[in-house]
Amino acid sequence: MSDEKDPQQPPSTDPAPPSRPDRVGRASDDEHRARDAAPRYLKDNDTPLALAWRVISSRYRSMRDKASRDFMRRTLRIGISARIFHPEPGATGLRSKNLQYLEESIAQWVMSRDVLVFMIPTVNTSGLLHPSNITLRHYARHLDGLVLQGGADVSPQTYSETATRPEWSGDRARDLYELELLHEFVDAGKPVLGICRGCQLINVGFGGTLYQDIASDVEGATSHVNDLYDRHRHSIVFPKGSSLAGLFPKTGEALVNSIHHQSVKDLGRDITVEAYSQGDNIVEAIRYQRARFVMGLQWHPEFHSAGGVELLDCTPILDNFLRAARETRF
Repeated sequence: MSDEKDPQQPPSTDPAPPSRPDRVGRASDDEHRARDAAPRYLKDNDTPLALAWRVISSRYRSMRDKASRDFMRRTLRIGISARIFHPEPGATGLRSKNLQYLEESIAQWVMSRDVLVFMIPTVNTSGLLHPSNITLRHYARHLDGLVLQGGADVSPQTYSETATRPEWSGDRARDLYELELLHEFVDAGKPVLGICRGCQLINVGFGGTLYQDIASDVEGATSHVNDLYDRHRHSIVFPKGSSLAGLFPKTGEALVNSIHHQSVKDLGRDITVEAYSQGDNIVEAIRYQRARFVMGLQWHPEFHSAGGVELLDCTPILDNFLRAARETRF
């Protein structure tokens, strides 16, 4: 067994271990950790009632915001006024009934932008057979916009005149139905687009008048209707400063179809002209200035796609109408 002593170890150069924090330091750290971990909606002086109210309010706002986002994503719902077939005396079968219908092209033109289309029928709140509490105001409340489609003449009686010929007496029943529709949608702040007859009805709805027959009433007027129907066409021009001039800035004039023998004469209240026919200055488009979007087109844009690329592409007009429907749906 060796009797040698262990060599003496050199003094350590390692730093001394840190001293342990005192109790006050630990308590302070714990308080900070607890405060950081607390929900952000908690306050130092919260009462149970105040806390409950703040939680409920927060959840309500979250649900409301989600509902608003879902509503804005909802597919647009556009109403189209009905054409009306009135039975002639002595008619039998289906022709003996009152019929309400859509022309196919107008519905498909609107649906081409992926929106839902609903035909709006006349309502009957006081009938003997099928009375209902549903009114046209309900349609204006639940739909996002209105299209007034073409069809029969506006009755001269509707703008306080007498028909100069029996065949120009128009459809007074449809006038009253569509005038109510027009004003319900305008009052609801919803956009309206009038096509052909619908353009004329908008003007009459705000106090304007019509030429009962362009060929008879306007000397030197060009032909605005013939047997070619939607293949008949002429040029239009957009007045400087009009909304259509702004929508088609590179188009000094445009080619449109022409299927009307009546047209706007005296402008209604707050109605401005958006387009004229070239040569005879017949009004071809109008706009009601006191609404976000109320516009009438004398031509039929729904027939343009099938008519050829030389006709005005009216998709920007439709898109403007639908944009207004999204912005005013509240």
